[in-house]
Amino acid sequence: MPTPLRPSASNPIDVAPVIMAGGTGSRLWPLSRAGFPKQFLALNGTETLFQQSIERLRALTGDGCAVRAPVVVGNEEHRFLILEQLRELGVEPEAVLLEPLARNTAPALTLAALHAGEAGADPVLVVTPADHVVADAAAFANALRRAVRMAADGSIVIMGIRPDRPETGYGYIQRCGADEVERFVEKPDRATAERYLAAGDYYWNGGLFVMRASRWLEALARFRGDIASAVGLAWTGRSVDGKFVRPDRSAFEAVPSESVDYAVMEHCAGSGIALRMVELDAGWNDLGAWDAVWQTAARDADGNALRGDAIAQACRNTLVHATSRLVCVLGLSDVVVVETADAVLVSDRSRSQEIKQVVARLDDERRQEHTMHRKVHRPWGWYDSIDAGPRFQVKRILVNPGASLSLQMHHHRAEHWVVVTGTAEVTRGTHVELVSENQSVYIPLGEAHRLANPGKVPLEIIEVQSGAYLGEDDIVRLDDTYGRA
Repeated sequence: MPTPLRPSASNPIDVAPVIMAGGTGSRLWPLSRAGFPKQFLALNGTETLFQQSIERLRALTGDGCAVRAPVVVGNEEHRFLILEQLRELGVEPEAVLLEPLARNTAPALTLAALHAGEAGADPVLVVTPADHVVADAAAFANALRRAVRMAADGSIVIMGIRPDRPETGYGYIQRCGADEVERFVEKPDRATAERYLAAGDYYWNGGLFVMRASRWLEALARFRGDIASAVGLAWTGRSVDGKFVRPDRSAFEAVPSESVDYAVMEHCAGSGIALRMVELDAGWNDLGAWDAVWQTAARDADGNALRGDAIAQACRNTLVHATSRLVCVLGLSDVVVVETADAVLVSDRSRSQEIKQVVARLDDERRQEHTMHRKVHRPWGWYDSIDAGPRFQVKRILVNPGASLSLQMHHHRAEHWVVVTGTAEVTRGTHVELVSENQSVYIPLGEAHRLANPGKVPLEIIEVQSGAYLGEDDIVRLDDTYGRA
């Protein structure tokens, strides 16, 4: 086994952080939804899980590692969320690779490797999901630096999380010797998980990988040439729009959906490709369900974790997450209560993994609560649908300073805007006017119009829509700053 490369300040290892940000987090419904999934939520502090992932990888800089700006792999719908949350950190990404549709982690990693390998470069990719938490950031960075040194010598390295309980929700890695991987095993039943924990050589598979870009592409071509060639074809037809890189959609639709583990990792044993494991003992948790959120949260003397305007009386080991109103619970044990503006979840804490079945039912019934919150974020700000009824809808709209909505028109509705705070620049047809606080403007059906905020403070308005049809798809965009169709 080769001795890991010892980098130096004069000869640092080129490290490319890759953040996988395309998940949906359905088991954390109703807080996590397809349009605003868990990685973009602040579940255990003031920063979102995505932002925490970015910060952890920034900390690798130094000690022989030259860390590039991050590459984020996400989906088209979340592109502005990604940029906004990076902006809040003051981080300029190297690229945001936008999957036109979900194809699991192997194609996503392949896009990142193809991007990283441009111009003959071959950095060490440090690949991490965007929706995990780590309690000990220093231990996390130290373990990753060790993995980087191994990967620089050609190994594929996986981080193995030391288990502290017989968890049935994770896959496991069996270690052989000091750092070699014997095998991968799927999510076990309880008795098998207890046996793994007692054996001492099994670790959780957290989906954190470290390898050179060329090593991944070589291994993928060897074991899953169909994925390699299909993603390569989509990459060849890519388009670039600022930081956004879009693979060719029609070619990407033909890409098989497969995970990194199934596509490559499980085939490496005996193949001549060195697959090694570095132990990670840093308080890792994937926050895969509400029970995991409870486990990582600060709790009172009775084991209750409360967030938001919540009161627990005579309760034990209960999680309450309130977002928009007071939530009081009485006499509960081992229960999860999650409140949002348009949905409330009450669940046995031990069954929180089953919430994805509720989400699937909402999808089958074509209910919007599984995809979008009442408050919807847009690249220019957000809107909150505060009331609706037959032939009318009321929205509260906030436009960020310097931002503007698209120039648009509607076939089926008229709109009445009342400025609450700030000053609005309103375009109606060829007429442009400034509308101040307590003033209003009427947009008749079919008239081209645009709302902009020319000021330095947020603009807030109340919008009343009226008409026969009030769906969001009744928007004809004539011009758009953000490149939306």
